[in-house]
Amino acid sequence: MTPFLQLVFSLMVIITAAKTGGWLANRLRQPAVLGELLVGVFLGPSVLDLLHWPFLANPVDPHLLTEAVYELAELGVVCLMFLAGLEVDIREMQRAGRVATLAGVSGVIVPLALGALVMLPFGYQGNAALFVGMILTATSVSISAQTLLELGMLRSREGIALLGAAVVDDVLVILLLSIFVAVATSSAGLAAVPLILLRMLIYLGVAVAVSFLVLPRLADWVDRQSISEGLAALVLVVALAFAWTAEVGGGLAAITGAFIAGVGFGRSHLHAKITRSMHTITYAFLVPIFFVSIGLKTDAHLLTGPNLLLIMVLVVVAVISKIVGGGLGARLGGFTNREALRVGLGMISRGEVGLIVAAVGVNAGLIQPELFSSITFIVLITTLITPLFLRRAFAEKEVSYA
Repeated sequence: MTPFLQLVFSLMVIITAAKTGGWLANRLRQPAVLGELLVGVFLGPSVLDLLHWPFLANPVDPHLLTEAVYELAELGVVCLMFLAGLEVDIREMQRAGRVATLAGVSGVIVPLALGALVMLPFGYQGNAALFVGMILTATSVSISAQTLLELGMLRSREGIALLGAAVVDDVLVILLLSIFVAVATSSAGLAAVPLILLRMLIYLGVAVAVSFLVLPRLADWVDRQSISEGLAALVLVVALAFAWTAEVGGGLAAITGAFIAGVGFGRSHLHAKITRSMHTITYAFLVPIFFVSIGLKTDAHLLTGPNLLLIMVLVVVAVISKIVGGGLGARLGGFTNREALRVGLGMISRGEVGLIVAAVGVNAGLIQPELFSSITFIVLITTLITPLFLRRAFAEKEVSYA
């Protein structure tokens, strides 16, 4: 088959399997995302190894199909975070500002410290140990946002605080990552830190200003023009533009830019129409690819010997550090113990953010490729258990709203 037909076949299988897995999970009263993730493991090298079937192999570039699927998965993350931003009520976010800031900051400090310390007995020291701790600081709110959307709790008090904390977490993680890599790999060392900070702050200031002041007016104007699906096209282009400029211009994660764009469009009176225009393509096409792609990166055959022990220890640390870190910050911000626990549980998943940080470490020579494989399992396990924990936590008692 041609590369195009190989991609078409793969996407057909991935989307069908993802929706089937989600349907089965719902039948078992579990979040659909859990079924989609497990389907990804089944389709990955752990069982079927879909992307490496002989008739899907490209003799010229063996990685072509894999890269195409993963790039579509990244688009899914961008669109998912845009939709999460649309669900944010800025007034409720402001009320949760103190909680979000404290939970986000403590949700970075505790995993960083515990992650680095626990690596010492395994022979990792210096930059390698610190970098593993940095990987554990990541929070993938996309998994929690999807679960809370399914539970109808995304706009709850805890949901708003969780989204805010995840944004703070993401900014801090990317900031620390940029500083760490700059200091560890650049001859300029600490001298590069002020420029990195300035770049991020400038981007955030400009992006938030444009999002709040320009996007609602722009959406209203485009909606009045005689353009076929003009509003949908505008929303998609702006989401991609904010994602692109976040990385290229601000040195931040693309999902941060998409989230900011979503918050801006959420202030428009066309909120419902914008949501409908993005929801179909996101949940029918891109998001299933993203959730399955996490499993496609996981190989259970590596779960042996020292790697297995390391993964088990890091999973425990990953879970405890976010519950303690995020929960402690939320508690200090005025949440009850139950509410703080929900925030901490929602920050457990590392998802694509953890993988992005780990990939940067591999490319920069800060960690070995073998360790990246272990990190993939940690990302998968934390991603799998987060929906289960959240569903249980929110089912125990009716959630209060801000």
